[in-house]
Amino acid sequence: MTRKTTIRTFDTTPSVRTPGNKGIELSGRQNPAEAAISMASETRSGASLFIWRKNLARRASGWIETLQEADLEAVRIISRTARRPVARLSAIAISKLGNGWFYMFLAALLFSRWGAARGSRIILLAGVNAGVMHCLYPLIKNRYQRRRPFKVDPELSSLLSTLDEHSFPSGHAMTLSAVLAPIVILWPAMAFSSVLMVVGLAWSRVATAHHYPSDVLAGALLGLGLGYPLSTGILAFW
Repeated sequence: MTRKTTIRTFDTTPSVRTPGNKGIELSGRQNPAEAAISMASETRSGASLFIWRKNLARRASGWIETLQEADLEAVRIISRTARRPVARLSAIAISKLGNGWFYMFLAALLFSRWGAARGSRIILLAGVNAGVMHCLYPLIKNRYQRRRPFKVDPELSSLLSTLDEHSFPSGHAMTLSAVLAPIVILWPAMAFSSVLMVVGLAWSRVATAHHYPSDVLAGALLGLGLGYPLSTGILAFW
């Protein structure tokens, strides 16, 4: 009696993935035409994505250029408000007050209104905020290195010397907003006066051709956005 032996064969060809055809498994039984179609489809998809990204980058560059030109035009318009002697002196005086004199007046006001104990508490919070801002804004300025308006447009003249090289963001607006945050929290009646101070300082920084409107807006938002939560966080434990 003859014993029949059944021989089974197994396809042991390993699956192969190549960088050029991700997701396609090549085996001894795969149709080469299907593999070619899949590779061509992925190539077209990759090319379409590259073109889409390139067009998006081109459009974004155009939008940024348009916004920068509008920013510079706003400086030209606002700087004209400081042509008369009184307005010119006001812009220079307010900018110089923002170098540090503002804060001496605020400290005197707080001491006279709230006394030594509570006044010192508010001043300490304001000082912490100012310290944090002075640590951050040089890093941001060195990162973006935006040229000041009077250096971009020769027709614009700087009304006073600058404290540093770059424009974005406005350190004056950022520091003042951060300092005023705890003052308004603990003394809400100062809210309207604080807005006037920030707006006046913002106008002076643009009128002197030292900053763009976007610089002072970014500075004010950074100062308030960091100063307010920092102040409320400290007050929650103090």
